[in-house]
Amino acid sequence: MFAWFQRLLPRTGNFFELFEAHAAIDLAGARALARLVGGEGDPAAMIAEVIAREHDADDVTRDVLKTVRSTFLTPFDRGAIATLIGALDDTVDEMQAAAAAIDLYQVREFAPEMREMAAAAVEAAELAVAAMPLLRDVSRNGQKLHDFTEQLIRIEGRADEMHAAGLKRSLGEFGRTDTLRFVVERELYKHLERVLDAFEDVADEIDGIVIDHA
Repeated sequence: MFAWFQRLLPRTGNFFELFEAHAAIDLAGARALARLVGGEGDPAAMIAEVIAREHDADDVTRDVLKTVRSTFLTPFDRGAIATLIGALDDTVDEMQAAAAAIDLYQVREFAPEMREMAAAAVEAAELAVAAMPLLRDVSRNGQKLHDFTEQLIRIEGRADEMHAAGLKRSLGEFGRTDTLRFVVERELYKHLERVLDAFEDVADEIDGIVIDHA
């Protein structure tokens, strides 16, 4: 009888734990990608690490979306929950795409701008990890969350500058003499930029939650 009554009670789900878990996975993926681009350790192991973290992130994303459908009461609007977890998932999807391109083209030398962009992704992921627990009390933590999102946006802006400088360098060095290398580097820059763009989307989603609930 008591179990039947419990099933009738409103449920809020474990969204906060899942957001925090996903952000931690994103950080692990970003660190592995930074080690890969930085020439640290075995490239195959770093590529495998990024891919494994992308699979872990997919599992968490599925759990969030399943929980949204089965939960009576949610801490935020259901659409906001779905878009936030989607933005978090996009970050590690692009990390995996970058690692897959590195594996496909067997890239082992990376321009300074690529290393800087990968390091920026780690910075952004660390900020996301710090921000997620604050969502448990948006009304109290609204200003702190806004500060984190401003930092994320600034990091993305720096990454845009690195991207432009790196492409310019690559075109100057390889545009006429090694077209394939230029094309490969352009693809890597594209994925690295998209990692940071996805973190900016995370910032936008957090700001939207703050506006609605702080």
